[in-house]
Amino acid sequence: MVEIKTDGELDAMREAGRIVANALAAAHDTAKTGVTLRELDEAAHAVIKDAGASSPFLGYKPDFAPTPFPGVICASVNDVIVHGIPSDYALRDGDLVSIDCGAKLDGWTGDAAISFVVGTARPADTALIDATQRALDAAIAAAVPGNRIGDISHAVGTVARSGGYGMPADFGGHGIGREMHEDPHVPNRGRPRRGMTLRHGLVLALEPMLMAGGSNAYRTDADGWTIRTADGSRAAHIEHSVAITKDGPRVLTLP
Repeated sequence: MVEIKTDGELDAMREAGRIVANALAAAHDTAKTGVTLRELDEAAHAVIKDAGASSPFLGYKPDFAPTPFPGVICASVNDVIVHGIPSDYALRDGDLVSIDCGAKLDGWTGDAAISFVVGTARPADTALIDATQRALDAAIAAAVPGNRIGDISHAVGTVARSGGYGMPADFGGHGIGREMHEDPHVPNRGRPRRGMTLRHGLVLALEPMLMAGGSNAYRTDADGWTIRTADGSRAAHIEHSVAITKDGPRVLTLP
């Protein structure tokens, strides 16, 4: 069921989104050569806890997962697309890192992700991150009343295809509100003017995931969580929670 939020509820979601942005900033600022993914998780967790919020990631166990998720962030490095588990892996110069984080405050949820390079960036990684950001920007621009879900999907897919990038089949954005994952699903590829019509009060987590190798194929690690590119190429993931409003898209997960 798709839930339409009131303006007051959008304001409440904005506060949850602000916490997400601050937690992501803490993880990003902590990320240096030699620092572990677990330390990034601890930095984000401290921000969430200090804000009086909780993590919708920690302990989350969807049907596909063999075990509950053990962190407040997904920490995905190099060829990991999404759902990387925070571990004792120590970051190296040139690692491409994607951090996904959520927070729940007063019953409302925010969800966002960033991608960046630790230390010296390869030009190809910079281009990949830039393309992922452009895909998200295009998705947000399409998130206006009267458009359809397919218009958002088409916007993401157009940027990805123009750069020769792949996108993992089956993954995309989603509704968000009282729960982290709500209806509707928002594919990262699709045809314009198709699907549900967007209206004021709908909130969507928009999250392009681009893969440098150009393939859409992926594989899942034995842990049941970690999703990697099938060809070993690098991936980037950037996300915002966005409200559709009569005044235009409202990004809820900014600082």
